[in-house]
Amino acid sequence: MSPEPGHCATPISGRITSPPSALLHDEILAPQFQYEAEHLLPWYVAIEKVLALEYGRMGIVSRARVKEIGRLLSGATAERIRASPAGNMSDIAFALERFVEERLAGPVPAWHVDRSRNDLQACAQLLFGREQLLGTAEQLLEYARTVHRLASRTLDIPMPGYTHLQTAQVITPGFYLAALCEQAIHSLTRLLSTYDGIDVCPLGAGAMAGQELPWDRGRMAELLGFREARPHALAAVASRDWSVEITAEFSVLGVSLSRFATDLMSWGSSEYGFIDLPDGLSGISSAMPQKKNFPVLERIRGRTAHLSAFHLDLVLGQRNTPYSNSVEVSKEAGAHLLHAFTAVRSVLRLLGAVLDNLRFRKDRMLEVCEREYLGGFTLANLLTLDEDVPWRRAQVIAGQYIVAASGRGLSPRETAPDLLREVALAHGFALAEPGRALAVAFDVEESLRRKRSAGSAHPDAVRELLAEHAAHLDEQRAQWEGRGGRLRGALGEIDRQLGI
Repeated sequence: MSPEPGHCATPISGRITSPPSALLHDEILAPQFQYEAEHLLPWYVAIEKVLALEYGRMGIVSRARVKEIGRLLSGATAERIRASPAGNMSDIAFALERFVEERLAGPVPAWHVDRSRNDLQACAQLLFGREQLLGTAEQLLEYARTVHRLASRTLDIPMPGYTHLQTAQVITPGFYLAALCEQAIHSLTRLLSTYDGIDVCPLGAGAMAGQELPWDRGRMAELLGFREARPHALAAVASRDWSVEITAEFSVLGVSLSRFATDLMSWGSSEYGFIDLPDGLSGISSAMPQKKNFPVLERIRGRTAHLSAFHLDLVLGQRNTPYSNSVEVSKEAGAHLLHAFTAVRSVLRLLGAVLDNLRFRKDRMLEVCEREYLGGFTLANLLTLDEDVPWRRAQVIAGQYIVAASGRGLSPRETAPDLLREVALAHGFALAEPGRALAVAFDVEESLRRKRSAGSAHPDAVRELLAEHAAHLDEQRAQWEGRGGRLRGALGEIDRQLGI
């Protein structure tokens, strides 16, 4: 009579005679088991299948038994394996081993010979990380497309741009959003480079010094969808740099997104009133009925802080540990890795939804552009280029004119050529056409179209830049889809080779 699943007659270790204590099981092993069964089990199963194929290739296990092992592994689901202190030490690798052994038609003595959990765990965790990274890249691509669409619709709407929290120059929402699109492309490019850099398989490294049988590490890597095997056995099981590298990119992305969220929060305030959101993305005050709040923006900015916190958590979990496999590095240091992936995707979904439903209030933005003397830079340029006033002196004249005109209560559109002439004469310069300089400098639409350099706020320059962004996004999508397709294709090839 075969033992019941989860209770094996053969002990797992000759060194430890008692199962894990209830405290150890409840506090550490059971939660870890549940997490791995929910998120890593398919990768453990895939790895075990590849290892079974290798036993067959080396002639250690017959092809028929390899196929039987593969078939049984396919039945190992999170619902069918259980943590058992006595039966499998509440360890998912042992649980998977026992699950198959208890269902084999007969013993397979060589199955699991020359094996270690160290490279098994390292490989399963990395496969999980790559899968999560692929999903994150997909979300980032969707977000970037949303930004791109909104930028394309708003590239010729004047709005004030700010430096040092002061109105500075006329820009457009499209110009501003193109910067966000560029930043998303930058993050996608860096994450793709990170993906390719970690696309090396730890399997076959053993505990730390390699294995005794002639495992074909290159073939195993290929079957699991990796570019190649990680060359050094110790690095394969000791390093979890890949998780730090990924979360570092998330942290950098989060910093940029927090700054964008800060601008949106300002623009949505009653003092600015530049943007509005539908009621479904808005909130209220419980005490002040006149208020319409945008707490979703506060949520977004708040969640970007988690991205840096999770990265730091991974860094601190690994620093000052020995360079070898350890539970501290392989389990505790990565305890919040999934939360990092979840948080970055949440931020991108929320921000994407905001941008998809955002409405810019053209009247409020134009009002500020026409109220503020945003053409001061242009005026100084014109005084130098058209009136031969030295640049630094032109800056002084332009500044003094703005101060004097403001003192008289004049708006930028209410030009005062005589006043500009008077200020210039005080500095020894007789202007030929002060009226023209003022009319050009403080024309809101003209201030946009005077920009001629690539990457400027000129609507044509923004349009050209967005066309480049669209091409970059198409290329990024193709690259990421290629990586994902290789991984999915590899998993199908494993079962094909097993004949199941």
